[in-house]
Amino acid sequence: MNKIATSKLKPGMVVGSDVLNYDNKTVIAKGTKLSQTLITRLELYGILSIYVEDDVPASAAPEPEDNNSDIFPASAELEDEQTNYEKIRDTELFKEFKADYEEGRKSLEFHVSEMVDKNVEVDPVLLLEKPLEMISKAGSRVSVIDMLHAMRGFDDSTFAHCMNVSLLNFVVAGWLRWSKQDQEMAMMCGILFDIGKMRVPREVLNKVEPLTENELIEVRHHAEHGYRMLKDKNLPEHIKTTAIMHHERYDGSGYPLRIRGEKADRFARLTAVTDVYDAMTSARVYRDPICPFRVVEIFEDEGLEKYDPDIIMTFLKNVTYTYIQNTCRLSDGRTGTIIMQNPGQYSRPVVKCGNEFIDLNKRRELRIEELT
Repeated sequence: MNKIATSKLKPGMVVGSDVLNYDNKTVIAKGTKLSQTLITRLELYGILSIYVEDDVPASAAPEPEDNNSDIFPASAELEDEQTNYEKIRDTELFKEFKADYEEGRKSLEFHVSEMVDKNVEVDPVLLLEKPLEMISKAGSRVSVIDMLHAMRGFDDSTFAHCMNVSLLNFVVAGWLRWSKQDQEMAMMCGILFDIGKMRVPREVLNKVEPLTENELIEVRHHAEHGYRMLKDKNLPEHIKTTAIMHHERYDGSGYPLRIRGEKADRFARLTAVTDVYDAMTSARVYRDPICPFRVVEIFEDEGLEKYDPDIIMTFLKNVTYTYIQNTCRLSDGRTGTIIMQNPGQYSRPVVKCGNEFIDLNKRRELRIEELT
């Protein structure tokens, strides 16, 4: 058997030994053939590596995607039409959003580097100026989600991830009807929550090959690194606790403190959701971005007990609502428009393909593969 980092797993690999969570419960059984959904499940559980069989038998090879593109070919008209996100990227609003985003990311990187290298105090209010300006210009929380989705693939650095999470935190805190002050605190917590990765060697974070055991341990320590970097700074306590608690889980299965329920800081419980969502829906060096509806499906199947119930249900309901009227590609290759949510099954909305209305909650063999 070989021990492989979760980030390097491929569909078709066969699990070499039972994969256990932090409560010693089996997440994936030995002998299971991995699919992309199962690999995503491992990421959701925060499992960084597993054992896989040395040789993958022919029977374990990944099954081809049921694309059926020959059965449902795109019409010439559709091929020439811009997709929803192509249209967004052509707008002046998006171009300005992207420019402001890049300016904010560079400012964050500069100030955090000054704090780490020169022990300079960081002013989170200063760091919020550009993100708050971006929120104001976007005009609505739906527009912010659209802009962030259109940004996917531009930058997968730690600082870009922090920018994304800070914006998402502000949006979701608004959905939760938190006060304006708490919405801005949520944004501050997001902008600094992952800076412990500054203490992880860059060659480890950017490594293409499987990480060694020591490298995996070092990556997991980033939450503690972040807290140590912030604990003596003149910063609100919520920012410091979010840095160390954003990988804690509501059922106690997280790390490094293994606390459960509301013992974790409220802002850390929010960041736990937005961190996972942004990480999964963003491009990484080892995979393409995962469709938001696939991520929501994983949350529904595996993650609801792991997150604050009010936060996760509010998030799933509202984030999927932002995608109503978006075009999408189904797993059978057809394109359509998302027209209606299915309450309680937010990953499986109603999609209109031509003159047909497809209720994905009833058509379980289908799913949304991509937003276009």
